[in-house]
Amino acid sequence: MKAIIGKKVGMTQVFDENGHVIPVTVIEAGPCVVTQKKTAEKDGYSAVQLGYEDIPERKLTKPEMGHLNKAGVAPKKHLREFDLENAAELNVGDIVKADAFKAGDFVDITGTSKGKGYAGVIKRWNAGRTPTTHGGGPVHRHAGSMGSTTDPSRIFKGKIGAGHMGVEQVTVQNLDIVKVDPELNMIVVRGAIPGPKGGLVTVKSTVKTHRVKNVESGISNNPQKASGRNPQKASAKNK
Repeated sequence: MKAIIGKKVGMTQVFDENGHVIPVTVIEAGPCVVTQKKTAEKDGYSAVQLGYEDIPERKLTKPEMGHLNKAGVAPKKHLREFDLENAAELNVGDIVKADAFKAGDFVDITGTSKGKGYAGVIKRWNAGRTPTTHGGGPVHRHAGSMGSTTDPSRIFKGKIGAGHMGVEQVTVQNLDIVKVDPELNMIVVRGAIPGPKGGLVTVKSTVKTHRVKNVESGISNNPQKASGRNPQKASAKNK
């Protein structure tokens, strides 16, 4: 797995070689420094901790500064641990840049969604309104009945209700990288990612499996299909 920490710059559009427009999100990825290395002998697994974005020392606690001073790196605002494929090759102080990825890679991007403030059940959970005629009263956007009667005499956890909307960890999977610019620390991915402009995101190799299908076009092994019942007829039709 490959991974890096970055910031969402914003959305724009680019054109491919055929002139088709592609909506993309620009990410300022890295550079990240290795602040800690986990080994199977000492910790039971192999991983590295990456630090991103310089910060004044006065904004960190003494334990945080002690951890970074032990690694011999400058104060960092964000620390994240990743199980990288080359974790055994990396050492404390090494730099991970945007060129760890290349165009055509598929990635999963995790960020914090935009905050929407305090919202009711209609906006937050897509609940329906009460009837607006025949004396419905001023309760058309209220939550309505919340639970049962004497038994169980309470509201179960997880019941939808009004509250703080957004500001949740969201992961968008299987986005493909359109362009990588190591000099600008830039990764351009197709589609939208969670969070506002300037929001922190983590970019990791996708957990999805991409298989290459080597099946002859037009001929099926399914006996319920015409091409499966008579392959010769299907192959002659495709010539």
